Amino acid sequence: MITTLVLPWVAGAFALAMLFALYRLVRGPALVDRVLALDTLYVNALALLIVVGIALDDAVYFEAALLIAVFGFVGTVAAARYLKRGSIVE
Repeated sequence: MITTLVLPWVAGAFALAMLFALYRLVRGPALVDRVLALDTLYVNALALLIVVGIALDDAVYFEAALLIAVFGFVGTVAAARYLKRGSIVE
């Protein structure tokens, strides 16, 4: 089947993208770059979990990806509010 040939390449591409995002997270010149790198890192982790879930045919990975998506969104909104206002809660 074609998925057995393609999925390892896709997983490798997402892992490489995660390494690039991790590099930007560590070396980012500004705080905004680091927040964006963290956002990219969680999106790539989410995509990698979905690819692993497809490869292993296990629904647990999809549920974990959903949790990462929710927490990542909340974290990105909190970081954006902190950068804009200086505090998260009014």
